[in-house]
Amino acid sequence: MPKKILIINTGGTLSSVKSSKGLVPGMRSDDMLEELRMVSRNLELETEDFCSLDSANIGPKDWSGLAEMIARKSYDYQGIVVIHGTDTMAYTSSMLAFMLQNIAIPVVITGSQLSIANPVADALENCRCGIHMAASGYPGVFVAFNRKVILGCRASKVRTMSFDAFESINYPYVGEISSLGLRVYERNLIAKKGIFRPQTAYSDKVALLKLYPGINPDILDMFYEKGYKGIFIEGFGLGGMPFINNDFIGRVGEMVEKGMLVLVGSQCRYEGCNLMVYETGRLAIEKGVIQAYDMTAEAAITKLMWVLGQTDDIREMKEYFSVNIAGEVNIG
Repeated sequence: MPKKILIINTGGTLSSVKSSKGLVPGMRSDDMLEELRMVSRNLELETEDFCSLDSANIGPKDWSGLAEMIARKSYDYQGIVVIHGTDTMAYTSSMLAFMLQNIAIPVVITGSQLSIANPVADALENCRCGIHMAASGYPGVFVAFNRKVILGCRASKVRTMSFDAFESINYPYVGEISSLGLRVYERNLIAKKGIFRPQTAYSDKVALLKLYPGINPDILDMFYEKGYKGIFIEGFGLGGMPFINNDFIGRVGEMVEKGMLVLVGSQCRYEGCNLMVYETGRLAIEKGVIQAYDMTAEAAITKLMWVLGQTDDIREMKEYFSVNIAGEVNIG
């Protein structure tokens, strides 16, 4: 019996068509089925449409609904491929990694830089990689792009126009397609840690703040007054924040005392933060911030949303950030 693979379409460039307003998602999944079958020999494909959106318009409510749909369908298929726009794909794949932890089948998110209707597009090649990773039998949430397979919570879009748009940040590839075919590196997979139970609750009362020299600490008060429960701060270098003149660290400490969860990482894409090296980092630790270590920004902000959806207990929140849930962080 051929393996059954479900293709879930959410829109994005891969399914886009020309309009008077520019490229817009327009194809349904069944419109693409004939072409997808060209790259899925010996597999049985079925399709379903979740939505048809530019990924800039996809947000937490969609992630929760998509995760619930994947969870329901996961018992009927050997693998699932999600077609998605590239702009926010890494956010979606990161959140799905948390919401669908311990899923028993491969869930692979893919997309393209050109529409599948374009004869020189990367769409079919990315779908080929995604479909065959979905049929691999290796469970987890992944991104397939440009013949590479990336852990879902380690993917980040690093180029706007190149076909080589995504990279695996601070983590090796899970798989690659070469002249040897699809090779999956089992040592880089994340082992199941328990039974599968979708956990789709979240809070959207979070913010992401990139520091710049001279930033006014009053911005933190604004977030607190608007009811935000958590904030991810991208600090300088290893995670440094100012404490002379504009005492940003002091204001961060006030937010922590008021019950806000403050996660601190680095603006640098690679190698992560370490708040124990410099005085500025140690002062932040003393104020009660949590380190993001080597998480991507996409994983950090989605984990923050997800954790705030699981508990109201600040001690439990901190406990979630002390463990590696889906391969998103190397704590050390």
